[in-house]
Formats: sequence, structure tokens, C-alpha cells
Amino acid sequence: MTDSFGARGQLAVGGTSYDYYRLGAVASQAQLDRLPYSLKVLLENLVRHEDGVNITKDDINALINWDPKAEPSTEIAFTPARVILQDFTGVPCVVDLAAMRDAVAKLGGDATKINPLVPVELVIDHSVMVDKSGSNDALDLNAKIEFDRNKERYAFLRWGQTAFDNFKVVPPDTGIVHQVNIEYLARVVFGKETGVAYPDTVVGTDSHTTMVNGIGVLGWGVGGIEAEAAMLGQPVTMLIPQVVGYRLTGKLSEGVTATDLVLTIVERLRELGVVGKFVEFFGEGLADLPLADRATIANMAPEYGATCGIFPVDEATINYLKLTGRDEDELALVETYAKANGMWRHDDDPDAEYSHVLELDLSTVQPSLAGPKRPQDRILLSDMKSSYQSHLKPMVAERSEKSQAEARLESEGGPVVKSGVAQLAIDGESFELSDGAVVIAAITSCTNTSNPVVLLGAGLVAQKAAARGLKVKPWVKTSLAPGSQVVTDYLNKAGLMDDLEALGFHVVGYGCTTCIGNSGPLKAAISQAIQDNDLVATSVLSGNRNFEGRVHSDVRMNFLASPPLVVAYALAGTVDIDLVNEPLGQDQDGNDVYLKDIWPSNAEIQETLAASLNSDMFKTRYADVYAGDARWQGLEIPTGKIYEWDNTSTYVQNPPYFEGMSLDTDDIGEIKGARCLAKLGDSITTDHISPAGVIKPDQDAGEYLMSKGVQQADFNSLGSRRGNHEVMMRGTFANVRLRNQIAPGTEGGWTRHLPDGEQMSIYEAAMKYKAENTPLVVLGGKEYGTGSSRDWAAKGTILLGVKAVICESFERIHRSNLVGMGVLPLQFADGDSHESLGLTGLETYDIEGLQRGAKSVSVTATTDDGKVTTFQAKVRIDTPKEWDYYEHGGILQYVIRQLAAA
Repeated sequence: MTDSFGARGQLAVGGTSYDYYRLGAVASQAQLDRLPYSLKVLLENLVRHEDGVNITKDDINALINWDPKAEPSTEIAFTPARVILQDFTGVPCVVDLAAMRDAVAKLGGDATKINPLVPVELVIDHSVMVDKSGSNDALDLNAKIEFDRNKERYAFLRWGQTAFDNFKVVPPDTGIVHQVNIEYLARVVFGKETGVAYPDTVVGTDSHTTMVNGIGVLGWGVGGIEAEAAMLGQPVTMLIPQVVGYRLTGKLSEGVTATDLVLTIVERLRELGVVGKFVEFFGEGLADLPLADRATIANMAPEYGATCGIFPVDEATINYLKLTGRDEDELALVETYAKANGMWRHDDDPDAEYSHVLELDLSTVQPSLAGPKRPQDRILLSDMKSSYQSHLKPMVAERSEKSQAEARLESEGGPVVKSGVAQLAIDGESFELSDGAVVIAAITSCTNTSNPVVLLGAGLVAQKAAARGLKVKPWVKTSLAPGSQVVTDYLNKAGLMDDLEALGFHVVGYGCTTCIGNSGPLKAAISQAIQDNDLVATSVLSGNRNFEGRVHSDVRMNFLASPPLVVAYALAGTVDIDLVNEPLGQDQDGNDVYLKDIWPSNAEIQETLAASLNSDMFKTRYADVYAGDARWQGLEIPTGKIYEWDNTSTYVQNPPYFEGMSLDTDDIGEIKGARCLAKLGDSITTDHISPAGVIKPDQDAGEYLMSKGVQQADFNSLGSRRGNHEVMMRGTFANVRLRNQIAPGTEGGWTRHLPDGEQMSIYEAAMKYKAENTPLVVLGGKEYGTGSSRDWAAKGTILLGVKAVICESFERIHRSNLVGMGVLPLQFADGDSHESLGLTGLETYDIEGLQRGAKSVSVTATTDDGKVTTFQAKVRIDTPKEWDYYEHGGILQYVIRQLAAA
């Protein structure tokens, strides 16, 4: 390393001496005081990795002299200390590494050079599904089904553990990746492993990697493609970001939860617009904000659109590390380092400079939910009933129109309008299922299940409800998916697990479950009633994602809420209720019971917390975290450094990215005669592009699996099949709620093949275009690619033959992923859209003027009758390193050529 500033020095911690890089040697105290905490972490990263090539003295000076108001323009190379994966996105990462070893060997290089160069940890948490719920055997049964379904994938991951250095796997049924990260994996400050003290930084293949920002670790979600590059020593290129400061003051009021707080923050930051920016929380309100609340806020950075939402290291960080079982040497290193390098928060610190400052008095936060299909659409609990009813009206109108149209086709009599009500009898109990019915009530996801205050709050609500004789409605599927096994320990110690189970909230698994679409099946009669009567069924979940079609295909509205409110809505059985003023039900004596009657006080929750949670729980649960159970240990795995691909596997296949690859790159070239595969609207999420949920037998992916002899019961989910490109290509743009304007009147993965106009699935059309050597484009609106950092949304796009995506704006991670897979991201000029330009998607498209460094290109759309529309589009390849990747056809090809050439 160059160390132009002479920053390397010695740091004594107890009886141990560490090397470290002193920020005081590269900038004055005044310069450091004005820098936000997150930029100090980036500055140290640059100073430590300065090599005169990828990182220069000028880069460091640019960060020291950061202009908070300027538009980002200076590229830097950020080198994360480690990479974290979950299994849905981790399996394809390991598949790609295995495929890269094959490719390097074929090009004459040393295949073993394909190896993680930084610590990589994968937590298996995305595969468990709620097949069984509401019973004492739900956890064991779901775990068994999960293992049986995913044995091939898990054996492959265990092979990866033996074949690759610096790669560890946390086995299934341990916890959610982000909670395991903050409770065990996060170092906060590295040193013990390296002899050099430096801040822990991380990139992860899940959007909510940002949760670790709550303990002062700078990290964010990236696509699997970027993560693989980071594993292989490639820095993450980025522009020095703007940093939005969020000043917090005051304290939360009685009865208000961290979930209410984060939904308020999400709404306000979305209104401001923070895509591509860092958000940093500061102010006197931090003094009374527990670390679990900070983690909740940091977790939902993807929902407010920021790259990260970070809190500085302070006393709360140390207390949390101590609670979660870190040893005294670690605690001393974190505190000593943070104070020595100006990264410790003091109450009297001068305010840093920020690009923009928002303020929130915590005492003004009110109980809230968000929905019915976006996490930023906050609803006051007091307004919930009226909000639901306003969203219901257009759905009822649409149902009425559809029913009348069906009646005209099927009957000579008058129209039969579906009423939104169904009569059912299940297990001898008769009831009425109507619009607004809560059919899923799930305490789930890393957002809230890391927070003992809201989980104990949910347990106390259940306890008080059970004492009054209240019961969950029979149509509600209830579930509890804790973020770690420690949650079960403190709920049991508090005596609240029995009360939760009395209402059907049995533990169903230690994983993401409902929040990622692994909600499992509804009872057959309920599902059939919803479909037959076109009912507007709802879910209430304590997660972070409620996009259309994500939670369950039978559920039209999804609402995010705190765990105690999830319990309350399970008791009510409907969202068509004012929980502030209307009773939840009646007690044994026929008296009305209101939410306020069973809601615990803050003091009651804190008293329960103090008596039920301790450090020994964490030390015990994480003592042997990588060992796994007998099933995990008994897996048969292949040996050797080159993976032995099984051509009959429906889970793991060698992807075709490197077929025909040589050491030379092709010219970028122009895109001529392209057809539009899909013309889409605003807020198209990565769930729309590459859904993770169920595979249906009448979809292309289901038909493929059946052709390979897989029974429908063994389909598993699209998320679990990400190691097989054949399945994932067929699942691309196959979300049941996708509306492709090229195929009006359809919902799902449909398009029209052009120029003949024949309607078919998007996959079928893409393969037909491929046979005709016709390149493809996709047209979109605003916020294209929001949601999860799903690399398959980019991988599927390129494998379908899409060369360019043209839209009004991109979500940060997805745009980067497209470049990383060799897809050209283009953005309409300001004020333009496919609507304003009159584009129908039926034209042919020529894209001209594309060359390295180009800021814009000319796009010509020509209709079959000769009408020509020409417009300019911005090229969203934002950095020189991204141009390197695009010219090579993607990040992986770039790395392979570098290694093979070396």
C-alpha cells in the first residue's frame, strides 16, 4: 500500500498492539468534524487500500473535501471487509464461482484462483416455508419438509464449504441472516483476525443487509454479481454519495413501537427522495433509542430507498455487543478504536455537515401500518378502516365489470355480480368469508423479529387476549418465524410462548417465511372460496415487503404492522375495522374488549424484557453455530475443487454465461431491429421481474419441472431454484400480477410475438425471438427494479435475450445488476416517457451512438407502417469500472479474463 499520508500507526488495546490507519494524519480535526460518520468509514477504507492505481491520493483528498450539496461525480473504489449471503441468492453465487472455475480451466488458467479473498458467510434462512402452522409440530415438520426439498442445494453448499477458502455456511433453522449478522457475525471493528484494526464493512446479497448499519457497521445490499466480484477482490466502484442527516429528538410515546417509527421514517424519506444516498441518524434522540430500534430503522433502508441508513458507534453499541455475548477483548477493541479514530458518538459532538437535514420528534410518532402494496404508504391505525375501504372500491368495481362480462358470455339471463362474500364450513365450524378478511397474520421477517420489545409486546397482547377469552378467527393462518433461536428462549423465559400458541402463533421456522412469499398454502376451502368469489383477501405481517403478488397469490392487499398489531388483526379477522374505536370481540361475560384493554404499557414491556433476556442465551445458541443438526452433517457431498455437475439435477446446473467465451472482448456495437418484449408501468419491482414465490404447473417453469419428472408437490419455490437457470429463465417476468401493456387485458407473464401478434408467454416469445436472431428491449416507467437486490432479475433478463432496458428511472441495485450482466440501462430524457413519446411497444428499435463513455444514445422506434419516432436516452453506465464490465459482457467475464490472463 502507498500510504502517502503516513497514516499507519499503532493502537494499544489492553495488552495487545494493532496497526491502524489514523484519520488524524490525513485530515485536520475541523475537516473530520464536518464529515458524517459514514464518510469517515469510507475515508479510512480508502486510506488503508491506497495503492496509487485503484485508489489514489486524489481520491482521498476528494473525500476529505467532500461538498455535501454537490451532485455526486467522483468515483471511488470501496473495498468491503467481508461479504454476507443468504441461500436464495447465495446458491447462484456459489454456482457462478463453480462455473467460473470451469471457465478459467478451459481458458488455460489456474481454476483454484477462483476463491473468496475476504471472509464470506452464508446463512441458510430463505428456504423454509409455512407448510404447517398453528400446531406444536409445525417447526419440526416444516424443517423436515425444507430439508427434503432442498437436499441437493444444501449438499452443493456443503461442497462449497470444503472447496473454497474463506467460505462458511450457517446451517438451516438457525435464524434470519440479518439477525445472525448483528447478533454474531458482525465484528464492528476487525483486528483479532488480521492484526490490523479497521472498521467492519460488508456487502450482502440481500437488500436488508443494511440492518447491520444499526450497530455502526457500514454495509448495504448488492446484487449477487457484485458480491461475487467483491469476493474475488474487485472493489465496489461508487460515486462519493450525498449524505442525508436525520436528526432525532425526544422519546417515543406510550404505546408506540419501533415499527410505527420506521414506517414514519420510510414515508418521509420516500417523500424527500434518497435513492443512491446515504442516510445518517444523529441528534439527542439517539440517547434513548435502543439498539434494537436502530436496527429496525436501518433494516428498512431499501424501503426508504437509501443505500444505507446508519447509526454511529456509541455506548448503546457496546451494550448490545456485550448482551449478545461478544468477549471483553472485542468490546475493548471496538471502543478504543472508535474513540481513537473519531468514530465514537458523544452527546456533545458538533453536528457534521449533510446534504440535507430532516428532523423528527419521536414523541409525535403514532401507531401506524403500511399498505396495501407499498411499504412507504403509511396509514395511521385510526385511519386504517377508511383507507382499506377506499382501496377496495376500485377492486369491487373491477370485479363487478368482470362478473357481468362473464355472465353475458355464459348465460342468457341477467348478470350475476359476485358479492364479495362466501359461506364456508371448516372442521365443523361455519363462518362467512368476506372482502377484507385477514387470511394471513404473520409475525415474520428480520425487521421486527430482531426487536425483543415488539416481540414481548406481541406476547403480552396474546396473554391479555387469552385471559379475556378472545380467539383468532378460524380463517386466519397464524405464524411466528423468529429471527433467531434466542427469541424462543426469552419468550419461553417470559412465560409468553404458551399464550402466543394459544392464539395459533406457534413457531413455524427460523427464516424469512411470509415476507418473501414463503407463506405456504391456505386451507384449500379458503383458497377456493377466494378464487371462486374473487374475494379481496388481506394479510397483516410484521415484515418489510408487501408488494403485489409477493405474500400469497390469493391475497390482494398486504399490510405491514408491528407484531402486537399482527396479533390484534388476527383476533379481529378483518382489516375492515377501526381498532381504535371498535371492539376486537367479547370476553367470557359478553363484555366488549378493545385494543386498549389488552395493549401492554411500556413499563410492563421493559420489566418483562429485563427479567427474560440475558447474555447467556446468545452465548449458548451461537457456541457451535456452524455445526448443524444430524441431517446437515449427514449430507453426502462431492469432493474435489472442480464441481462435478449432475445434468439430471433440477436445482443446480452449469449456467451458460461463459459458453463460447474467449480471452478477447467483442466490440460494444449497436442494437438494431430490436423488438419490445414487455412494456411496463411505474414501480416495477424485482418481484415482478423475477418472483421468488410458488411455481404453478400451468406456468413455463412448472411445465419444465414436470417434463423432468418433478411432481407438483416437489416444485418448491422459484427462490429455491435459483441454482438452475432453466427454471429461472422461465420464471422471469412471470409474476402473476405483472401487467404487460403489449398484451392488454392480461395479468401475468404474457406478451405478443411480433410482427405476427400471436399472444404467448414471455418465455416462449423470447425463445422464438432468439431463434430468429432478434434482440429485445424492455420499456418501463419510474422506479424500475425497486425491491430486493435480486440478481436473477438481471440474469433472467439477459438470458431471455434482452439487450437494453429503457425506463424513466432505475433503482440503484438493479441498475448496477443490469450492467453487471451486460444489459444496457437507458433512461428517458427528463420529461420523456414511453407514454409521452407515444410508444406502443409494437415498434422495432434501433439504438445508435453507443461507445465507451457515452452519456446518451439515439433511439429510433419504427412502426410496421413506417412511422418513425426518434428520441435521446441517457446511458446509465455510471462509472469507468462499470464500462469495463459492460465491454466484457459482465462482471464475471471481466474477472475471468483478468485471472486467465494473469
